[in-house]
Amino acid sequence: MSPAGARLGDLAERFSLELRGDAEYRIVGVATLARAQAGQLGFLANPAYRHALAGSAAGAVVLRDADAAAWPGHALVARDPYVAFARIAALFEVRPERPAGVHASAVVDANASVDPAAHVAPLAVIGARSRIDAGAVIGPGCVVGEDCVVGAGSELVARVTLVRRVRLGRRVLIHPGAVLGADGFGIANDAGQWIKVPQLGGVAVGDDCEIGANTTIDRGALDDTVLHEDVRLDNQIQIGHNVVIGAHTAMAGCVAVAGSTRIGRHCLIGGAAGIGGHLEIADRVTVTAMSFVSSSITAPGEYSSAIPAQDSRAWRRNAARLRRLDAFVRTQLRGHDGGRDD
Repeated sequence: MSPAGARLGDLAERFSLELRGDAEYRIVGVATLARAQAGQLGFLANPAYRHALAGSAAGAVVLRDADAAAWPGHALVARDPYVAFARIAALFEVRPERPAGVHASAVVDANASVDPAAHVAPLAVIGARSRIDAGAVIGPGCVVGEDCVVGAGSELVARVTLVRRVRLGRRVLIHPGAVLGADGFGIANDAGQWIKVPQLGGVAVGDDCEIGANTTIDRGALDDTVLHEDVRLDNQIQIGHNVVIGAHTAMAGCVAVAGSTRIGRHCLIGGAAGIGGHLEIADRVTVTAMSFVSSSITAPGEYSSAIPAQDSRAWRRNAARLRRLDAFVRTQLRGHDGGRDD
């Protein structure tokens, strides 16, 4: 975006929004309603923030038609203001220039292939038989191990590790500290002694996925661990070996998914949720934050299992009653079925 910004009319036309106000008004930046100033674009997506419209100094606001009457200034009316704002805000993102080529301090194996249009930053390492496609960015300190593929336009921001047999599609974004392709937790017990099960699979990541900082994705034991296209993983997530995640699914921070579970398309997994192993999760399932999924979910919908925080004294009373619940139920059953409690 040029320093002069963008005409409000041009933004409306480009993103198919309804303009209310002066088409010549220029937007030079974006901000929240509370912080926006003249020349900046704010947005109202959550009705809980509707009160902030009255005191906002924003030059223009993206909002729904139902909220437009409460805003006297320039407006862009959208069916989904948050999506519209995200697309407009991307125009104002300043991204560093990454010139094509391999930095002198990087180490590239003789059997690796790096496209001339890729960028390999200082202290990066590219292992044997790995391929870096055109427009890919391998950031500083990244390690791409053996037999990996980084697809066109993908970016490893910094200190990302692809251990081995990791294949990234196009336009994949991986944030610092993430590790893909480490050993899955495969062990067998032989008379009390653990025997390591070799992890012979890999990790396959589809186009347009994003993987957050310090997230870990284990490679498969035999088949691959798979993320289909447009999967979005937040920071500090653990994905076990042979997990398959369907397209357009998103997970918030600190989720853990145990091995060999299959998660459907368009699912939303809330922060710190846990999903057991060898399960099937249907398409369009929402699991709320802090929930634990211990059995398969076969129908779309919202699922919860967490107990919200409450006063400590009330929690202790409830916990004590919970411990006595089984005995209470058995007593009730004996009273209704002649003594049977099974």
